[in-house]
Amino acid sequence: MLPILIIVAPVFAIIAIGYISGRTGYLSDEAARGIGDFAFKISIPALLFKTILLARFEGVAPLGILASFFGSAAVVWALSVVATRFLLRRPADDGPSIAMSAVFGNTIMLGLPIGVATWGAEALAPLSVILAFHAPIFLLSATLHAAVVDQQDDPTLLVRLAGIAQTLSRQPIIVAIFCAAMWRMTGVDLPKPMLSMLDMLAGAGVPAALVALGLSLRNFEVRGDSATLSVMVVLKLVMLPVLAAILAFWVFKLPPVSAKMVVLTAALPAGANSYLYALRAGKAVNSASGAVAIGTALSAFTIAGLLALFHG
Repeated sequence: MLPILIIVAPVFAIIAIGYISGRTGYLSDEAARGIGDFAFKISIPALLFKTILLARFEGVAPLGILASFFGSAAVVWALSVVATRFLLRRPADDGPSIAMSAVFGNTIMLGLPIGVATWGAEALAPLSVILAFHAPIFLLSATLHAAVVDQQDDPTLLVRLAGIAQTLSRQPIIVAIFCAAMWRMTGVDLPKPMLSMLDMLAGAGVPAALVALGLSLRNFEVRGDSATLSVMVVLKLVMLPVLAAILAFWVFKLPPVSAKMVVLTAALPAGANSYLYALRAGKAVNSASGAVAIGTALSAFTIAGLLALFHG
């Protein structure tokens, strides 16, 4: 258990430093925004650009990774729809927000640091495969789901889809992955000064992301309907990683690190984007906020248990 604590404890300790710094006012709101902007607009994109450019994908099994992760997410999405209507007795148009909190994990802020701390640079290639499709697939799914349950007409749906495309085209992480893939296709080596610059920027990404996560947690509260919150957390922290493990290890038989990264990514707590989606939709907002807060707290134990299984 000691090796697991060595991995997990520093990660959550840095998150706690960010949370306490924001809660006590030691870091101002402007500083919090600055740290977050640096992490997600500069440092993490630099890390992903370098990873896509230099990673070896031959032994990664990208198609199996996508099938394992998004296949399990599709099942959980369906389970959340059933739970929304028949267990929680909530309106059908609450379904997309509840489903997003059950599948959309905190991949960058938490998955990246823990993956790198556990498996080193070898974790970055499978994680990059998931990240390339994570936001596009889940946002598209939520939009289509909302269009169905809201019985929206086609022009409205087209406007929503255009909005998603516009949003994704401006996300630095998506842009970095796309640009790195295009550069890689040219076969041209990156100039050494540029590679050194990326190394320096990338090195700051993990601690900055963890501090930013801690700072952001002060904005989330454990609130909302307890039954809805419980369903969100159980689906996200238990059901999704269990299904991902079945697909990754036994159905698609992925390489060890790829399989473990699929399961780890599935086991991450709900991320801020799930809350932001609920906020924009105006559905299950309080429960989505609670899912981020309590899910992150519980994940310190569930992720430690998962890593202990991997090391067993």
